Amino acid sequence: MATARNANKLRLLCYNLDGLDDEDIVPRTEGACRVLLHENPEVILLQEVVTESLPILRARCMPDYDIHLGLEGKRRGPTSYFTAILVRKDCSSVERATIIPFPTTRQSRTLLEVECQIKSVPVTLLTSHLESLRECSSERKNQLSQAFSRMKSADIKRVVLFGGDLNLRDYELSDIAAIPEDVVDIWEYTGKDPRTEFTWDLRINDNKQIDTRYQPRCRFDRIYMRNSDPPLLSPVKFELTGNWRLRTCGRFPSDHWGILCHFDILNKEPENSKE
Repeated sequence: MATARNANKLRLLCYNLDGLDDEDIVPRTEGACRVLLHENPEVILLQEVVTESLPILRARCMPDYDIHLGLEGKRRGPTSYFTAILVRKDCSSVERATIIPFPTTRQSRTLLEVECQIKSVPVTLLTSHLESLRECSSERKNQLSQAFSRMKSADIKRVVLFGGDLNLRDYELSDIAAIPEDVVDIWEYTGKDPRTEFTWDLRINDNKQIDTRYQPRCRFDRIYMRNSDPPLLSPVKFELTGNWRLRTCGRFPSDHWGILCHFDILNKEPENSKE
Protein backbone atom coordinates (compact mmCIF):
# COMPACT_ATOMS: atom_id res chain seq x y z
CA MET A 1 0.00 0.00 0.00
CA ALA A 2 1.04 3.61 -0.43
CA THR A 3 3.17 4.93 2.38
CA ALA A 4 2.29 8.04 4.37
CA ARG A 5 5.12 9.85 2.56
CA ASN A 6 3.49 9.56 -0.87
CA ALA A 7 -0.14 8.81 -0.02
CA ASN A 8 -1.26 12.22 -1.32
CA LYS A 9 0.86 12.13 -4.47
CA LEU A 10 0.33 10.54 -7.88
CA ARG A 11 2.81 10.32 -10.74
CA LEU A 12 2.21 9.40 -14.37
CA LEU A 13 4.95 8.52 -16.85
CA CYS A 14 4.30 8.55 -20.62
CA TYR A 15 6.89 7.09 -23.00
CA ASN A 16 7.15 6.15 -26.68
CA LEU A 17 9.64 3.26 -26.67
CA ASP A 18 10.45 3.58 -30.40
CA GLY A 19 9.94 -0.11 -30.99
CA LEU A 20 9.75 0.48 -34.74
CA ASP A 21 13.50 1.02 -34.66
CA ASP A 22 14.77 -2.55 -34.35
CA GLU A 23 18.41 -1.52 -33.88
CA ASP A 24 19.56 -2.26 -30.32
CA ILE A 25 15.95 -3.06 -29.38
CA VAL A 26 16.90 -5.35 -26.48
CA PRO A 27 19.38 -3.04 -24.69
CA ARG A 28 17.17 -0.02 -25.40
CA THR A 29 14.09 -1.76 -23.95
CA GLU A 30 16.13 -2.86 -20.93
CA GLY A 31 17.22 0.75 -20.54
CA ALA A 32 13.63 1.99 -20.81
CA CYS A 33 12.59 -0.51 -18.11
CA ARG A 34 15.30 0.88 -15.85
CA VAL A 35 13.80 4.33 -16.39
CA LEU A 36 10.31 3.06 -15.53
CA LEU A 37 11.41 1.20 -12.41
CA HIS A 38 13.65 4.03 -11.23
CA GLU A 39 10.83 6.57 -11.44
CA ASN A 40 8.31 4.03 -10.05
CA PRO A 41 5.18 6.02 -10.99
CA GLU A 42 1.67 4.85 -10.20
CA VAL A 43 0.71 5.00 -13.90
CA ILE A 44 2.72 4.30 -17.07
CA LEU A 45 1.44 5.01 -20.59
CA LEU A 46 3.51 3.38 -23.36
CA GLN A 47 3.53 3.60 -27.14
CA GLU A 48 5.38 1.58 -29.79
CA VAL A 49 5.57 -1.58 -27.72
CA VAL A 50 6.54 -4.39 -30.11
CA THR A 51 6.57 -8.17 -30.02
CA GLU A 52 10.28 -8.25 -29.17
CA SER A 53 10.06 -5.69 -26.37
CA LEU A 54 6.89 -7.02 -24.72
CA PRO A 55 8.52 -10.04 -22.99
CA ILE A 56 11.18 -7.73 -21.52
CA LEU A 57 8.51 -5.38 -20.21
CA ARG A 58 6.55 -8.27 -18.73
CA ALA A 59 9.61 -9.78 -17.05
CA ARG A 60 10.84 -6.50 -15.60
CA CYS A 61 7.57 -4.73 -14.77
CA MET A 62 4.91 -7.37 -14.13
CA PRO A 63 5.98 -8.05 -10.53
CA ASP A 64 4.99 -4.46 -9.70
CA TYR A 65 2.46 -3.50 -12.39
CA ASP A 66 -0.70 -4.76 -14.05
CA ILE A 67 -0.21 -4.46 -17.83
CA HIS A 68 -3.04 -3.79 -20.30
CA LEU A 69 -2.33 -3.84 -24.04
CA GLY A 70 -3.88 -1.66 -26.72
CA LEU A 71 -4.01 -4.29 -29.43
CA GLU A 72 -6.23 -7.34 -29.43
CA GLY A 73 -4.33 -10.60 -29.09
CA LYS A 74 -5.55 -12.04 -32.38
CA ARG A 75 -4.05 -9.07 -34.22
CA ARG A 76 -0.64 -9.25 -32.58
CA GLY A 77 2.15 -10.42 -34.87
CA PRO A 78 5.86 -10.07 -35.63
CA THR A 79 5.42 -6.60 -37.15
CA SER A 80 2.76 -5.29 -34.74
CA TYR A 81 3.27 -2.27 -32.53
CA PHE A 82 0.81 -1.18 -29.90
CA THR A 83 0.17 0.83 -26.75
CA ALA A 84 0.07 -0.28 -23.13
CA ILE A 85 -1.15 1.07 -19.79
CA LEU A 86 0.55 -0.09 -16.60
CA VAL A 87 -0.83 0.60 -13.12
CA ARG A 88 1.11 -0.15 -9.96
CA LYS A 89 -0.37 -3.07 -8.06
CA ASP A 90 0.34 -1.85 -4.54
CA CYS A 91 -1.95 1.19 -4.74
CA SER A 92 -4.56 0.52 -7.42
CA SER A 93 -7.43 -1.69 -8.49
CA VAL A 94 -8.47 -2.01 -12.13
CA GLU A 95 -12.16 -2.07 -12.97
CA ARG A 96 -12.18 -2.31 -16.76
CA ALA A 97 -9.91 -2.11 -19.82
CA THR A 98 -11.31 -1.24 -23.25
CA ILE A 99 -9.83 -0.90 -26.73
CA ILE A 100 -11.65 1.78 -28.74
CA PRO A 101 -10.99 1.60 -32.50
CA PHE A 102 -10.40 4.60 -34.72
CA PRO A 103 -12.66 3.66 -37.67
CA THR A 104 -10.73 5.50 -40.41
CA THR A 105 -7.14 4.83 -39.33
CA ARG A 106 -4.75 3.46 -41.93
CA GLN A 107 -2.06 2.66 -39.38
CA SER A 108 -4.03 0.39 -36.99
CA ARG A 109 -4.20 3.07 -34.29
CA THR A 110 -6.59 2.70 -31.34
CA LEU A 111 -7.49 4.40 -28.08
CA LEU A 112 -6.77 2.30 -24.98
CA GLU A 113 -8.86 3.04 -21.88
CA VAL A 114 -8.39 1.71 -18.36
CA GLU A 115 -10.80 2.58 -15.55
CA CYS A 116 -9.30 2.13 -12.11
CA GLN A 117 -8.96 3.38 -8.56
CA ILE A 118 -5.54 4.77 -7.66
CA LYS A 119 -5.02 5.59 -4.00
CA SER A 120 -8.82 5.70 -3.70
CA VAL A 121 -9.10 8.23 -6.55
CA PRO A 122 -11.41 7.09 -9.40
CA VAL A 123 -9.41 7.58 -12.61
CA THR A 124 -9.99 6.93 -16.30
CA LEU A 125 -6.69 6.49 -18.15
CA LEU A 126 -6.43 6.91 -21.92
CA THR A 127 -3.47 6.50 -24.23
CA SER A 128 -2.92 6.44 -27.95
CA HIS A 129 -0.29 6.74 -30.63
CA LEU A 130 -2.08 9.01 -33.08
CA GLU A 131 -1.64 8.70 -36.83
CA SER A 132 1.93 9.45 -37.86
CA LEU A 133 3.43 11.59 -40.64
CA ARG A 134 2.71 15.15 -41.70
CA GLU A 135 0.49 14.06 -44.59
CA CYS A 136 -1.88 12.28 -42.16
CA SER A 137 -2.81 15.51 -40.40
CA SER A 138 -6.53 15.24 -41.15
CA GLU A 139 -6.83 11.74 -39.68
CA ARG A 140 -4.68 12.71 -36.69
CA LYS A 141 -6.94 15.66 -35.86
CA ASN A 142 -9.98 13.40 -36.25
CA GLN A 143 -8.50 10.89 -33.79
CA LEU A 144 -7.65 13.64 -31.30
CA SER A 145 -11.22 14.93 -31.48
CA GLN A 146 -12.50 11.42 -30.73
CA ALA A 147 -10.18 11.16 -27.73
CA PHE A 148 -11.35 14.54 -26.41
CA SER A 149 -14.97 13.44 -26.86
CA ARG A 150 -14.21 10.33 -24.83
CA MET A 151 -12.72 12.49 -22.07
CA LYS A 152 -15.73 14.79 -22.08
CA SER A 153 -18.25 11.91 -21.86
CA ALA A 154 -16.57 10.18 -18.90
CA ASP A 155 -18.30 10.12 -15.51
CA ILE A 156 -17.77 13.55 -13.94
CA LYS A 157 -16.86 11.89 -10.65
CA ARG A 158 -13.74 10.44 -12.31
CA VAL A 159 -10.48 12.17 -13.16
CA VAL A 160 -9.58 11.57 -16.81
CA LEU A 161 -5.92 11.49 -17.90
CA PHE A 162 -5.10 11.15 -21.60
CA GLY A 163 -1.61 11.06 -23.01
CA GLY A 164 0.68 9.55 -25.55
CA ASP A 165 2.69 10.19 -28.66
CA LEU A 166 0.04 12.34 -30.32
CA ASN A 167 2.29 13.43 -33.21
CA LEU A 168 0.74 16.89 -32.91
CA ARG A 169 1.89 20.07 -34.54
CA ASP A 170 0.68 23.18 -32.73
CA TYR A 171 -1.18 24.47 -35.79
CA GLU A 172 -3.20 21.25 -35.89
CA LEU A 173 -4.46 21.79 -32.37
CA SER A 174 -5.68 25.27 -33.29
CA ASP A 175 -7.74 23.72 -36.10
CA ILE A 176 -9.76 21.56 -33.67
CA ALA A 177 -12.93 23.21 -32.40
CA ALA A 178 -14.03 20.39 -30.10
CA ILE A 179 -11.49 20.73 -27.27
CA PRO A 180 -13.55 20.60 -24.07
CA GLU A 181 -13.24 23.75 -21.98
CA ASP A 182 -12.43 21.78 -18.85
CA VAL A 183 -9.52 19.86 -20.42
CA VAL A 184 -6.03 21.17 -19.65
CA ASP A 185 -2.60 20.50 -21.17
CA ILE A 186 -0.38 19.57 -18.22
CA TRP A 187 2.78 21.16 -19.66
CA GLU A 188 0.93 24.42 -20.19
CA TYR A 189 -0.88 24.23 -16.85
CA THR A 190 2.36 23.81 -14.92
CA GLY A 191 4.04 26.85 -16.44
CA LYS A 192 5.26 26.01 -19.98
CA ASP A 193 8.86 25.45 -18.90
CA PRO A 194 10.89 25.79 -22.15
CA ARG A 195 13.38 23.24 -20.81
CA THR A 196 10.72 20.52 -20.95
CA GLU A 197 8.86 21.60 -24.09
CA PHE A 198 10.33 19.32 -26.74
CA THR A 199 9.82 15.60 -26.25
CA TRP A 200 11.20 14.66 -29.69
CA ASP A 201 14.40 16.68 -29.95
CA LEU A 202 16.83 15.53 -32.60
CA ARG A 203 19.20 18.38 -31.78
CA ILE A 204 20.06 16.48 -28.60
CA ASN A 205 18.78 12.95 -29.21
CA ASP A 206 20.78 11.46 -32.09
CA ASN A 207 19.08 8.05 -32.14
CA LYS A 208 17.54 9.40 -35.35
CA GLN A 209 18.88 12.11 -37.63
CA ILE A 210 17.12 13.70 -40.60
CA ASP A 211 18.82 14.77 -43.80
CA THR A 212 18.18 18.47 -43.29
CA ARG A 213 20.35 21.42 -42.27
CA TYR A 214 18.61 21.77 -38.93
CA GLN A 215 17.42 18.81 -36.89
CA PRO A 216 13.76 19.16 -35.79
CA ARG A 217 12.41 19.42 -32.27
CA CYS A 218 8.71 18.89 -31.56
CA ARG A 219 6.25 18.51 -28.68
CA PHE A 220 4.78 15.29 -30.03
CA ASP A 221 4.11 13.76 -26.59
CA ARG A 222 1.43 15.42 -24.45
CA ILE A 223 -0.71 14.79 -21.37
CA TYR A 224 -4.24 16.17 -20.96
CA MET A 225 -6.45 16.11 -17.89
CA ARG A 226 -10.14 16.59 -17.24
CA ASN A 227 -10.63 16.87 -13.52
CA SER A 228 -13.50 15.39 -11.58
CA ASP A 229 -16.25 17.33 -9.81
CA PRO A 230 -15.25 17.98 -7.09
CA PRO A 231 -11.58 18.15 -8.18
CA LEU A 232 -9.50 15.23 -6.92
CA LEU A 233 -6.11 15.89 -8.58
CA SER A 234 -3.99 18.99 -9.02
CA PRO A 235 -1.05 19.00 -11.51
CA VAL A 236 2.07 20.38 -9.84
CA LYS A 237 5.10 19.45 -11.97
CA PHE A 238 6.02 18.37 -15.51
CA GLU A 239 9.46 16.97 -16.31
CA LEU A 240 11.31 14.85 -18.84
CA THR A 241 13.04 11.54 -18.21
CA GLY A 242 14.96 8.91 -20.16
CA ASN A 243 17.32 11.59 -21.46
CA TRP A 244 20.62 9.85 -20.77
CA ARG A 245 22.72 7.51 -22.88
CA LEU A 246 22.95 3.81 -22.22
CA ARG A 247 26.39 2.38 -21.58
CA THR A 248 25.39 -0.86 -23.27
CA CYS A 249 24.88 0.59 -26.77
CA GLY A 250 25.78 4.28 -26.57
CA ARG A 251 22.27 5.34 -27.54
CA PHE A 252 19.26 6.72 -25.69
CA PRO A 253 16.48 4.26 -24.75
CA SER A 254 14.21 5.93 -27.34
CA ASP A 255 14.19 8.78 -29.83
CA HIS A 256 11.52 10.32 -27.57
CA TRP A 257 12.03 11.56 -24.04
CA GLY A 258 9.63 10.25 -21.44
CA ILE A 259 7.17 12.62 -19.75
CA LEU A 260 6.79 12.47 -15.97
CA CYS A 261 3.80 14.34 -14.49
CA HIS A 262 3.32 14.93 -10.76
CA PHE A 263 -0.08 15.46 -9.15
CA ASP A 264 -1.29 16.26 -5.66
CA ILE A 265 -4.31 14.27 -4.47
CA LEU A 266 -6.88 16.70 -3.08
CA ASN A 267 -9.38 16.39 -0.23
CA LYS A 268 -7.71 13.35 1.21
CA GLU A 269 -6.50 13.04 4.79
CA PRO A 270 -3.04 11.55 5.31
CA GLU A 271 -3.11 7.86 6.15
CA ASN A 272 -1.53 8.47 9.58
CA SER A 273 -4.00 11.20 10.59
CA LYS A 274 -6.05 10.71 13.75
CA GLU A 275 -9.81 10.53 13.65
